[in-house]
Amino acid sequence: MGKVTGFLEIDRQEQKYQPASDRIRHFREFTIPLSEQEVGRQAARCMDCGIPYCHGPTGCPVHNQIPDWNDLVYSGDWEEASRNLHSTNNFPEFTGRICPAPCEEACTLNLEDSPVTIKTIEQAIADKAWDMGWITPQIPAVKTGRKVAVVGAGPAGMAAAQQLARAGHDVHVYEREPKAGGLMRYGIPDFKMEKHYIDRRVHQMAAEGVTFHYGVNVGVTHSLEDLVAGHEAVLLTAGAERPRDPGIGGKDLVGCHYAMPFLVQQNRRIGGEDVSHEEPLLAAGKHVVVIGGGDTASDCVGTSFRQGALSVTQLDIRPMPPMKEDKLKVWPYWPTKFRTSSSQAEGAEREFSCATLEIVGNAKGKVTGVKCARVDEKREPIPGTEFIIRADLVLFAIGFAGPLEGTFLAGAGEALARDRRSNVAADTTDYRTSMDKVFAAGDLRRGQSLVVWAIREGRQAARSIDTFLMGSSALPV
Repeated sequence: MGKVTGFLEIDRQEQKYQPASDRIRHFREFTIPLSEQEVGRQAARCMDCGIPYCHGPTGCPVHNQIPDWNDLVYSGDWEEASRNLHSTNNFPEFTGRICPAPCEEACTLNLEDSPVTIKTIEQAIADKAWDMGWITPQIPAVKTGRKVAVVGAGPAGMAAAQQLARAGHDVHVYEREPKAGGLMRYGIPDFKMEKHYIDRRVHQMAAEGVTFHYGVNVGVTHSLEDLVAGHEAVLLTAGAERPRDPGIGGKDLVGCHYAMPFLVQQNRRIGGEDVSHEEPLLAAGKHVVVIGGGDTASDCVGTSFRQGALSVTQLDIRPMPPMKEDKLKVWPYWPTKFRTSSSQAEGAEREFSCATLEIVGNAKGKVTGVKCARVDEKREPIPGTEFIIRADLVLFAIGFAGPLEGTFLAGAGEALARDRRSNVAADTTDYRTSMDKVFAAGDLRRGQSLVVWAIREGRQAARSIDTFLMGSSALPV
């Protein structure tokens, strides 16, 4: 905990944003950090609540010891706070920026709508640790001689690879893209997290003994069988990138795209990668309609504004959530309530209870609008409520259906068991798949989820692999 009476004396203060009129002119991060003194004051608000739901099963997936490092920050011992934070989370500067913070929803002070600013404090600890030089490569004293392959360099693969390298194994990460990070790098816009944070973690991991192999598409350029034959264990963390089919007419019109190619291209452009061979996906001078109500849709909104969209409308088939949840019914679980992201606050029009019936176009096959209708309580279109929203660019951001199929999954066939949602089947006890020596973690196993869940599964899978190879493991759970 922090100060005994801190929660009574100190008001919650959050990080501020640059004005929307300024931040939409660039793709850099736009949060204004709190001063070190103010972060300490916010940490002082952590109360002795008896059961800290913030890091229990309803709060933080990696079980960050939040009251402990809040107390350390309040006491001014930032270095020990960094050690504590890194004991449960390999990449707190990632989650401190892009996690939706279920820990804050589970905070006891959230019963009064003023939870501790846990996410802000986490980011501040991580950033200060880097600034002070406290984060250095943790090179194992003894090498085991065991060789492990990790397929995919997203957050699950990176977390697992770092843990396995620190256990002394020879870790090789095989990544399809030119750089590590997965959808953290290519899907999440720079205005939410700049990519140099990923780069410095990759440098740290390389110094710890992790070898990164880029441009390797397992199942296409290299076979899974060869990978299994050349390593004592293989961990699959390739993510869940197959977009959900909207199942509506007109989706193939010129100007209709899935969200991820749109976001990925912009991130490649900012990262200095060559996109000249791709069809330009740009919102400049266009009326944009984003179909979907989640984080990916919000990212499309913010990216569209920064590219110079004339207007952005976001469609959500769900009814408008209540402005405030019933705490006694849902706390400490994640509540359904009305939320406005920073991107939506930049000027998006939002339509709720709105079904997309079809995409309409002109004689040249180019999109001109989105035909919609209001829906009833069963989300069925209500006759007579149809209307058309003007659109020059339509982005489908309705989630992911599972892992990509044209990769190692096709080659493995029935040898690699799948669950009913097409994810690779493996439990959370040992993360082992139906193939010998092969493990799976992250979105590939659990389906589309949060970065913090991917880090947790990567850490746990690493412990399971270490146990498989050595008979026991000193890696944390």
